[in-house]
Parts: sequence; C-alpha cells; structure tokens
Amino acid sequence: MFKIFLKEMKDSFRDRRTLVLTVLLPVIMMTGLTLFYENMISGDEEKTYTLAVETDIAPEEEGILSSIENIEMVKVEDIEETLAEGDAQAGIRFSEAFGENVSNGEAATVQIYGDSLSQNSASLMSLLNNILSEYEKTVIADRLQQEEVDLALIQPFTVEQFEISEDDIGLSMLAMLIPLMLAIAIGVGSGPSASDLFSGEKEKKTMEALLMSPIKRSTLVFAKWLAISTIGAITGIITLIVVSLEIAFLTENLKNAVSFGDNAAVIIGIGVLITIVYAMFIASLQMVTSIIAKTVKESQSYSTPVMMLPVFPVMFVTNIGINELAFHHFVIPFMNLFSLMKELLFGIVNYEHILLTVGSNIAFMIVFFIIGRILFMKDKWVMN
Repeated sequence: MFKIFLKEMKDSFRDRRTLVLTVLLPVIMMTGLTLFYENMISGDEEKTYTLAVETDIAPEEEGILSSIENIEMVKVEDIEETLAEGDAQAGIRFSEAFGENVSNGEAATVQIYGDSLSQNSASLMSLLNNILSEYEKTVIADRLQQEEVDLALIQPFTVEQFEISEDDIGLSMLAMLIPLMLAIAIGVGSGPSASDLFSGEKEKKTMEALLMSPIKRSTLVFAKWLAISTIGAITGIITLIVVSLEIAFLTENLKNAVSFGDNAAVIIGIGVLITIVYAMFIASLQMVTSIIAKTVKESQSYSTPVMMLPVFPVMFVTNIGINELAFHHFVIPFMNLFSLMKELLFGIVNYEHILLTVGSNIAFMIVFFIIGRILFMKDKWVMN
C-alpha cells in the first residue's frame, strides 16, 4: 500500500496542474483576498470625496458643508450632469434663500444627489445627511432658546449603547476569509488528483492492468484515497502559511486584529489538525464522484458542486455571534469548519466543540469512504 501511495504522489506532483493548483493558486487567491479585506476594513479618514454644489451657493450654506474635513467642493452649473460624467461622487442643492428662510422659520429644502449603489457616493451621502442632521438640531435648539423653552422637552431621554465584545471588524473578516479560502483551496488542490486516480485510470484504460496485479482492491482504494488526502492537506497547510505571512507583513488592520496570546501554539496546532481532517473528508467525497464518473471531464463536473458547498456556510455563520454557536454548528459538515475556525480566531479553545468537529468530519469521511470502497469492489464502476 505504501508503494502505491508513493507512486500516486509522484504521478500527481509530476502533473503541472497539480503543482499550480496546490502551490501557486492558493498564494494568488490568498494574496488578492487578504489585500481586498484589508482595504475593506481600512478607515476612510484619509479618503477625499468630491461634492458638486451650485456656483451661486451662499457662504452660510458653504459653511455648513465645510465642517466635513474630507470633502472637496466643486462649483458647477449642472449638478446632475457632473455626477453623470463621474466628476463628483455626490451633489447638494439648497433651496433659494435657504439661510434666510431657516432664520425666519419658513420652509426650506435641501436636495442630495448621488448613487446609492456606489460605495463612495453612498458614503458621501451619509456624511451629508449626518452633518445636515446636526445642523437641524442646532437650529431647533436656537429656536427653543429664543422661545425660552427647556431643551429637555424635545429630548426626554438619552440612549447609551455598550458593546459586549471588544473584537473589531478585522477579526470578523478573518473569521469569514480564512475558513472560506481554506475549504476552497483544499477542494481545488485535491480535485485534479481525485479525478486522475480513478476516472483518469478508467479513461486511459490502465485500470484493468492495475486490477490484474496481485493487490487487493481495498488496498488500492485506500492508497489512492490517502494520496488525495495528502495533497489536500498540503494545499490547506500552504494556504494557512501564506495567509499568516501576508497578514503579518502586508497588512496593518488585520494584523492588529489577531492576538492569540498564550494560546497561540494550541490554536495553530488545532488549525493544522482541522485542516488535515477536513482534507480527508473532502478526499472521500471526491473519491466517490471520481469512481462514479467515466472520464476526467465527467468527474470534474461531479466534483464542482462539492467545491461550491463551502460557500453556503458563509451565509449562516458570518452574522452569528461567538456565544450563539450551538451544537448543530459543529456537527454539520462544512459549517463546522467555519464555526470552529471562528472560535479559534477569536482566541477561544473549546475542546468539546473541537471534538464535535473532528468527530463529525471523521464520521462522514468514513461513510463516504465505505461508499467509495463498495463501488470500487464492483467491476461496473471501475471498468469503462
């Protein structure tokens, strides 16, 4: 069995596709996504927005907007045309005699133009709404003081909000990024080998010669499964190494978000263990799809949905708090990877959840491995 395992590993790493998918692709994917998420959580303090205003804007109106430090006002004849041409992110128009009407208690309007589907435009419109809201409160307070009315009448109570979690958005981003890319990288990395070792053997007509050798079929299937698992585990570990190095040397916000303290060695060890177990589970699943398929192309068609499954847990786990994770989050395949990685990234080491995740993945791995072995024992599935 060990000799067959070494043979399959050598054949896999002679294939350029395997090397690219195992080494190069995780590096490219993790680099791009790490920098993307670093940019997402970076503050907008240094970003400057362009705001279109009318050429005849009054000094008082211009003074209201000048309190926003990171906007650059451009005076234009047609605000809508300026926005359509992309020369400004948003525009604002005050009604005629705006300041005088506000002072006299008469009707006045402010029109804000922008594109809510654009992040920059939406951010600028939000800034404008905030500053106008503050200006409105100031006007109301001045009017009440003139009428000698207590300001407490319009503010009967105050609301104070306290966050029970001290973790920032950077850590939440990592809790979604790392397990997602880890799962995809393992699936993509072990996929070509899984297709070649079973459906590829059938397509090349070498499976018959292999079965004629004095080796038990159970030994063959186990050695091939072990080769697929090893390649998947190598891909996953490379992915973890790449993302760790990039966070340490290429980012600031994500780097500041990660702090494992005294549990660093334990968390890293558990992360590697989960990576290996998950790679074994995926290998069993991909082995079944490859045995069923008659050609490599057909096997890739069957395995594509398997590689897409890790995307779905993002929708269920991302917005769940650490203290809200329950039993089912750690026993459902794919979802348990996200749940446990989320706990580990937040510095939580819960051995019960670790055992549930490892145990459930091993249980499903054994089920799919048995299914693959049963199929491999029948000529109907191993002969083309």
